[in-house]
Amino acid sequence: MNLRDKLRGLLVRLYARRVEGHLDHAQVPKHIGVIMDGNRRWAKAAGSSTVHGHRAGAEKIEEFLGWCTETDVEVVTLWLLSTDNFDRPQEELVPLLGIIEDVVRTLAADGRWRVHHVGTPDLLPSGMQTVLKEAEETTAHVDGILVNVAIGYGGRQEIADAVRSMLLDAQDKGTSLEELAEAVDIDMIGRHLYTSDQPDPDLVIRTSGEQRLSGFMLWQTAHSEYYFCDVFWPAFRKVDFLRAMRDYAARHRRYGG
Repeated sequence: MNLRDKLRGLLVRLYARRVEGHLDHAQVPKHIGVIMDGNRRWAKAAGSSTVHGHRAGAEKIEEFLGWCTETDVEVVTLWLLSTDNFDRPQEELVPLLGIIEDVVRTLAADGRWRVHHVGTPDLLPSGMQTVLKEAEETTAHVDGILVNVAIGYGGRQEIADAVRSMLLDAQDKGTSLEELAEAVDIDMIGRHLYTSDQPDPDLVIRTSGEQRLSGFMLWQTAHSEYYFCDVFWPAFRKVDFLRAMRDYAARHRRYGG
């Protein structure tokens, strides 16, 4: 690292401390959703492989959760694998699934996070299903950030699964379709989502410069604030995180009013 890079790093750290010092913890989001985008483009820009990009992105996760802990965030949803990602070439998908399994194991072993899977389990390999189940069981007692790992997740799929669950629940209770139609409301659908009993995301962060949701938590983000960051996920820094928190705190949330 040359002198210029060292000075730049020092200035960024000093700036981050200044932003953090002015951050009002009473105004931080309680639930943050993260669309961790840009692993492949980061790797390409670095002249490296796609797999290396995914590994670098995975290594950023614990660091990010540490920042969330410092600022009193209570729930974080990490979008690790979408339903659309299953269309990727096997030479990329298979290593990616292995990296994601390692992420889940690492989060569970850390001892600071309570891990919860959001997504369709049936889409995942049996080995990954086992890893997710074990992670949820071993961290169920943890009194730390609830970390939703969105794996095999799609917003439309979640709503379809919620409707299916609602219908099956009604069938088990002997409820007729007419009675169900009369009873259906927003709260009922919410109780059948993957994130049932959780607060909706206050803030959604998407890295890499893309400005779209791509189907992320379509139901839950109706009133969320969004922060789009030009930095690729593996290069996401604490100062970028703090800027997102500062931007959120400065907004006046109207909830449609």
